[in-house]
Amino acid sequence: MANVTIYTTPTCAYCKMTKSFFKEHNVTYKEIDVASDAKAAEVMIQKSGQMGVPVTVVEKEGKAELIVGFDQDKLSTALGIS
Repeated sequence: MANVTIYTTPTCAYCKMTKSFFKEHNVTYKEIDVASDAKAAEVMIQKSGQMGVPVTVVEKEGKAELIVGFDQDKLSTALGIS
């Protein structure tokens, strides 16, 4: 099973789309609001190299995949959803 973390802001439409995708496919995830957590925002920027959200980290079988934005194909592949 994958460990999924999504860095978001409350007003981000693509964040909402990503979370809806997760709900539709019963994906459990941890959400981190970078608008209210400056340290988490720094971590996200270090991981992704940018300030844009959403940034999704899918950890599976000892490997972590970072997905920036709402990319349904990449999310499906990383999570093993067909």
